[in-house]
Amino acid sequence: MITEFIYKYYIDPIRYGLAYNPVDTATYAILLVICVYLLYRLFSRLGISIDRSFIYALFPWVVFGGFLRVVEDCNILTAPISYVLITPLIYFFIFLIAFVILISSWYLERKKVISSWKYVFGTAGGVCALATLFLLLWFGLTHTTIDLFVIAFILIATAFSTMLIYAVLRYVFAWSYLDERLYQVLIAGHMLDASATSYGIDLHSMSYVEQHVVGGALIEATGTALSMFPLKLLVLIPGIYVLELYRKEGSKPLWYLILLAMIMVGLAPGIRDMMRMMLHV
Repeated sequence: MITEFIYKYYIDPIRYGLAYNPVDTATYAILLVICVYLLYRLFSRLGISIDRSFIYALFPWVVFGGFLRVVEDCNILTAPISYVLITPLIYFFIFLIAFVILISSWYLERKKVISSWKYVFGTAGGVCALATLFLLLWFGLTHTTIDLFVIAFILIATAFSTMLIYAVLRYVFAWSYLDERLYQVLIAGHMLDASATSYGIDLHSMSYVEQHVVGGALIEATGTALSMFPLKLLVLIPGIYVLELYRKEGSKPLWYLILLAMIMVGLAPGIRDMMRMMLHV
């Protein structure tokens, strides 16, 4: 009974590339919260500062994750190795690589071998992201196509929706804290995800589908993937408001980690979807 449950809700969706279900969605959300808290405790114990420069150093790794997910979409690797690149396993895989480099560079800074572990850590993530991007471009040139119109359309839609949301919240609702750059990145990341999903389902020549439970149900109910935009706002607006309250009264390092997690769950899938649609895979 337990084995059947695990296969049905966790293993088979990964193995067969099925859409998310309520069980694995809730489980992964809980795991994300637990991981953020455990990282906070670990970094605090080691004396690793969690600040703005730390978050910026992590951004290349988020981009790397989005690119690497497309490698699996392109079927460049075969099973069972390719399973590692499917959500949620890919998060653990990238975390393992990033964590080893983070701790190694932090240790080398303490030993005065390097001057800044955050610079080395961020650069390593950037190198991984660029190497994966070159692999995807090579695949597009030799096996499929590189549709620059898709990139342009999605990025323009992302920029427009981000600026519109920022303008309304900042000047109509007078949320002055929207001048915080990381909040702007948070909005942009989720608008990228919404723009890519909307284009892929409503406009792209290939038949893409929304795999997440809530998003898929809303798109089916409304008949358009444009419904992803109001869905994102229903999460972003109260999310940013609560985050700002926590920044004033809670732990600043934990605020950074929570904000990073929220950015990651929008930006990484958005990058993945955009690149996948560009390559028509």
